[in-house]
Amino acid sequence: MAQKSSAFKSLWQQALAVWVALMAGWGTCSAQGLPSEVQSALQKAHVPREAMVAVVQEVGSSTTALSWQADKAVNPASVMKLFTTYAALDLLGPAWTWTTQVWVQGSIRDGVLEGNLLIKGQGDPKLVMERVWLLLRRVQQLGVREIRGDIVLDRSAFAVSALNPADFDGEPLRPYNVNPDALLLNYKSLVLTFTPDLERNVAVVSMDPPMAHLHHDDSVPLSSSPCADWRGGLRADFTQGELLRLSGSYPISCGERIWPVASDASLYNQRALQGMWQTLGGKLSGKVRDGTAPGTPATFEVASPSLAEVVRDINKYSNNVMAQQLFLTLGLTQRGLGTPENARAVLRTWVSERLGDPAQELMIDNGSGLSRESRVSANLLARLLQSAWASPVMPELMSSLPVGGVDGTLKRSRANQGRTHLKTGSLRDAVAVAGYILHPNGRRYVLVGIINHPDANIARGALEALVQWVSGPGIAQLIRPTQPSGHGSR
Repeated sequence: MAQKSSAFKSLWQQALAVWVALMAGWGTCSAQGLPSEVQSALQKAHVPREAMVAVVQEVGSSTTALSWQADKAVNPASVMKLFTTYAALDLLGPAWTWTTQVWVQGSIRDGVLEGNLLIKGQGDPKLVMERVWLLLRRVQQLGVREIRGDIVLDRSAFAVSALNPADFDGEPLRPYNVNPDALLLNYKSLVLTFTPDLERNVAVVSMDPPMAHLHHDDSVPLSSSPCADWRGGLRADFTQGELLRLSGSYPISCGERIWPVASDASLYNQRALQGMWQTLGGKLSGKVRDGTAPGTPATFEVASPSLAEVVRDINKYSNNVMAQQLFLTLGLTQRGLGTPENARAVLRTWVSERLGDPAQELMIDNGSGLSRESRVSANLLARLLQSAWASPVMPELMSSLPVGGVDGTLKRSRANQGRTHLKTGSLRDAVAVAGYILHPNGRRYVLVGIINHPDANIARGALEALVQWVSGPGIAQLIRPTQPSGHGSR
């Protein structure tokens, strides 16, 4: 059976290589300039058309409807996640899972563990609070109520230099700036919930997960201020070590709101595990510290959701931390250690094998797109999407993309609602979309559009105009029907 599976995979890879080679010679139609409505949107934003790159192709066809500066390498922002997620689905398979191993070391008598509890992370991007609760509950089901030793954390699966979370954009409290970690608990973030209590004229403040050695004001006064900048109005101070001070007020007009905040990364695991263990009624005599797992079999393992589910979260909501966890996992699974260097090498090799040598068309940084250094051409992105369309993991990748006007980062989009599957990207000076559009005529198109400019975000209308153009009658006149695109009726 294994031989048949291997032979099938080899045959598919050979066929895909031939297909990619054929696709490299895309025929182009006469529409080489940007559509007039796209140019008008750029002019309105005072952004030159040279700041934009674009490609539009029919899926599974050798016809290009639009090619504008398609070989120019630009910053794709979060559209870069398409490389990481497609490669992971292809190399690991949609059903692949991460495992977190747990050792209960020592004897257990009368609910007391005379030894250490050891937890080894393997990069699980979704070891969120609820799943950590279940892990600790599993320990209690083994009869442990008190640990007369330490909780030891093995984070050696990843080797990543610690970066200042403020370096990228000066926003260290934003969860998207959290550094990856082999044992990433709850994205190293807190969730503060503010619930108005009209009787007491205060907003009740709660914090999850419960954190040992971190206290916060349990309420703030209500105010009649507008809800626009409610976070700023709280006047939160996160610099006081073990105290989170809220010296402002909370607008009554906001109703209940939540505020995800990145906590002190160096203390997060220690505070979260100790706090959650104590909330479950557990006692800890020692401390939470880093260490090394033994070579013996684990007492039990906790499995993550499937890779397909994780990829859906990454692409639908453009989760940067999860994308970087997946990126490093490629290095771990393919080269034995999760380092940025290993992950870049794996991803570039995979791109070369699937799409041909990218040469100067691709610059890989951290796999998430949260980078000033990442670069890719519109042509290479289009080849990636064409390859994905013809691959066995097409359903998983395509269903992970935000649907226009329906969910994810495109929930508020009004362009071709329900008929677009597009990954979005946004940085201070870059906006992008890339994915698939179903035309009313039943044919489906690959679309890539990226703008790099200091005023890129003002020019978002140009990308919406491009989506509308692909959905309209003009493109159907440019591309004459040749043969069915395989999945066109999906």
